[in-house]
Amino acid sequence: MLVSRSWKRFLRRCFPLLLLLWVLVVLYPNPLNLVTSLQRILNPQIDAAAAAGFCQDMPSDASAIESCVLERIPYSYDWETHGMPWYFPTVEEVLENGQGDCKSRALVLASVFEAKGIPYTINWSPIHVWVDYEGKDDNSLENTAVTFYEQDPETGERSLQLPRISPRQVLDVFWGGFWEPMPDMRKVVLICGLAALVVLRLTWLRRGNEGKAEHAPIVQGHVSSA
Repeated sequence: MLVSRSWKRFLRRCFPLLLLLWVLVVLYPNPLNLVTSLQRILNPQIDAAAAAGFCQDMPSDASAIESCVLERIPYSYDWETHGMPWYFPTVEEVLENGQGDCKSRALVLASVFEAKGIPYTINWSPIHVWVDYEGKDDNSLENTAVTFYEQDPETGERSLQLPRISPRQVLDVFWGGFWEPMPDMRKVVLICGLAALVVLRLTWLRRGNEGKAEHAPIVQGHVSSA
């Protein structure tokens, strides 16, 4: 009985944590990939040496270089390239895979600029990563208004600001980049595991309520005679 009560108490208090752990296990069977990616956000591994061979035949104009990089590195979601919802690769990994999402392409472009001595900054919005440089034209995804984090690798300066971007746009991009390309089997495992945890919690709660009802004291009425 003591074990049963302890388990029910644990399940009641730690249920949100159990849900979170299940999601993490399904999405990142190797959690070190997530830890490594988070570390690389603040210190992207710009690698001019790795990009040197890749950019040998590229022009010197920054805009033309960007077009060339985007053409040679086709866009691909992390689910499709790395088998996980979000991963921050190295330049060598991107070039080896030959494809990648916005942060992968930005990493290669920044490395090419580094190899060619072209000044640049790395910009982040809630839904996009890109490389900014002198003369670059703004668009709906790449402009000062949507930027929330900017890093200048040359000076080491970093800046933060509140981006002007709608929550609906963030949700749409999250859905399109996270759920839709997710492998069907991974979706099934994720949903079934979450459903099983919910059913387990409800079952324990129902049994606990039934046990309380069985052990509740019975109050008998007392009829007094006049």
